[in-house]
Amino acid sequence: TGGSLIEGSEELPVRIRVPESGRLGADAVSAFNVLPPAAAVAGAEWPGIPLSALGTARLVPSDSPIARRNGERINLVQAYLQLGVLPEEALKQVQDQLAASPLPLPPGYRIEYGGDADARAETVRNLVGSLGLIVALMVASIVLTFNSYRLSLVAGAVSLLSMGLSILALAVFGYPFGIQALIGVIGSIGVSINAAIIIMTALQQNPAAAVGDARAIRGVVMESSRHIVSTTLTTFGGFLPLILGGGGFWPPFAMAIAGGVLLSTVVSFYFVPPMFSLAVGRRRASAGAEAPIGVGGEAGAMRRPAMVAAE
Repeated sequence: TGGSLIEGSEELPVRIRVPESGRLGADAVSAFNVLPPAAAVAGAEWPGIPLSALGTARLVPSDSPIARRNGERINLVQAYLQLGVLPEEALKQVQDQLAASPLPLPPGYRIEYGGDADARAETVRNLVGSLGLIVALMVASIVLTFNSYRLSLVAGAVSLLSMGLSILALAVFGYPFGIQALIGVIGSIGVSINAAIIIMTALQQNPAAAVGDARAIRGVVMESSRHIVSTTLTTFGGFLPLILGGGGFWPPFAMAIAGGVLLSTVVSFYFVPPMFSLAVGRRRASAGAEAPIGVGGEAGAMRRPAMVAAE
């Protein structure tokens, strides 16, 4: 350790490593030059002293700790990444190389991947553990909002489509699907479904659109488009600095949310209105099938409303 570096409120040690050629054996280590206390470099003089002049170096056996994980003995293989390299990209390269040239493992040995992949798997397990309660609360809130199971299914379809669009945005711009992107995809679902909820709520409140009138539905969607587009642009603009800032954490996270919100606007405008009309049409058809064919008068005859003409 040759010194330390202050980064924020943390003091990081600076460790100096000699080339691999200088530490291949005990003789190479014995040739190291060390500085005595209070030594200084004056002019061309070098006050270094080789380790071989201070004593005799020899190899002696020592006890090494046995690492275990979940009761199994393991050997850890670690690597340090260069600046700007995402862990997911480096891991994918390692996996591709191992797939092309498999390592002959002894019986009972296997390879497991940790780091970012292990953290992502743990996050997924934690989310799956509480997924049932979250989905139940979300479905209950949407059903109570629309008072309709069919419209709730439309909202659920929008959430699945928005999740797929977030992953599509990551793939188009070349971001890996790591733990940061996974968190962003989950966050984009709640943000992207807002546009669909706004449109379906406005359609329910319009009497003509609520019965499936195409012109009324088109008018309601056009009126709601200004608010949806403005909200979408402000959300995308808020995450744009995180995308352009670079780094290994924020760009995948921001692209998953911003890309999903931006692309889900297309789903809200072109998918929600037809599905709403289809749901309303099925509801009217089922209501008409339950109504009686004839009321009063002769059998099978339908009562017609009386028409009164006034001069």
